Amino acid sequence: MDDFYRELIIDRYKNPQMRGELDPHDYSYEDDNPLCGDEIRIDLRVDDDSRITEAAFTGKGCAISLASADLLVESIVGKTLDEIKTLSKDDIIEMLGIELGPVRLKCALLSLKVLKAGVYGLDELEEELMI
Repeated sequence: MDDFYRELIIDRYKNPQMRGELDPHDYSYEDDNPLCGDEIRIDLRVDDDSRITEAAFTGKGCAISLASADLLVESIVGKTLDEIKTLSKDDIIEMLGIELGPVRLKCALLSLKVLKAGVYGLDELEEELMI
């Protein structure tokens, strides 16, 4: 089963489905992981009911970082901003489907950090993710 998820990660890294920029956008935020240099930006368009109608990401980084961004951004289209707030690191780990050590976990969680910081603010996010 791990081989399937490894193939998924490589495929999403090489052929991201959600890569791009939204201009105009309602929410946008970018951040990096200073330990490894990964950088992610996420743009969102939201309707009057606070539901995400479009989402895209840009960035550079390792396969884990970019694959998790692609999977996360794909998963949030159609969700409300309140539903995004409930996403956790366990959701990212489940999307990736492999065990991650502490360093790779930071790579995988960068997109979640960017998403939540853009919508709710960085202080609340750091407390929630304990980073």
